[in-house]
Formats: sequence, C-alpha cells, structure tokens
Amino acid sequence: MPIYEYYCIDCRQHLSLFYRTVTAAAEAEPSCPTCGGVQLRRLVSRVAVLRSEEARLDALVDPSMFSGLDEEDPRALGRMMRQMSNEMGEEMDDSEFNEVIDRLESGQPPEDIEKAMPDLAGGGSGGMDDLGF
Repeated sequence: MPIYEYYCIDCRQHLSLFYRTVTAAAEAEPSCPTCGGVQLRRLVSRVAVLRSEEARLDALVDPSMFSGLDEEDPRALGRMMRQMSNEMGEEMDDSEFNEVIDRLESGQPPEDIEKAMPDLAGGGSGGMDDLGF
C-alpha cells in the first residue's frame, strides 16, 4: 500500500497521500488537502527495511563493523557506538548515552567525558566502564 509524499507549491506544505494500489496512485490526480492546490511536486520518501532480530544481532557481530576502529580515536568510537545503537533498530531514549556519543563524535576523549559527567551510568563505580568502555 503505497504512501506518496508531495510538496504543495501553493501553500508550501509537505503532505502524504495514501493509495490502495500502485495503479491507483499512477491514475490519481493528487490535490493538497490543506489548500486544494494541484501544483504538487513529488518527493522521494524514506525507505524502511525491516529485519529480524536475528539479522540485526548478526550485523552487530560482523567483523567488518569494527574495521578501521581505532580505540584511541574518540570519533571512531562514537561512530561505532552510534552504528551499534542503530543496528539494534530502536532509537535510544537515554539522553546520557546520546550525550556520550555526541561528545565522542566531537573528539572529546573518554577520560574527559568521565570527568565532566561524574554520575555517568547512574553513579556506578565504573564510570565509563559501565557504558562498555
């Protein structure tokens, strides 16, 4: 069931239109539900690929994921952590975790992050070790 995204030139709104079939979408003359305008520009939509949990876990242990990882480079460590988070297929709602990744990706060394965030990982005694460092 295709959902097509458009940009209305008249009212400058982004809109999504649902069609039951690809044929119905091809034959349709779409109009903007906000202003009724017919000057629509079709946009390229994001594509979601659904994978099983087993496939996501297999991707996490793929050795190529760690190729080029320099343990001394905070940016590389941050990229790897973000990639692993993305492979899990869920957005991480933990703002502390996201802040650590952002700081690593900006080049801040793990030791400096630990000093700046003393209560990291719930105040555990391991500090950055609690997050897997």
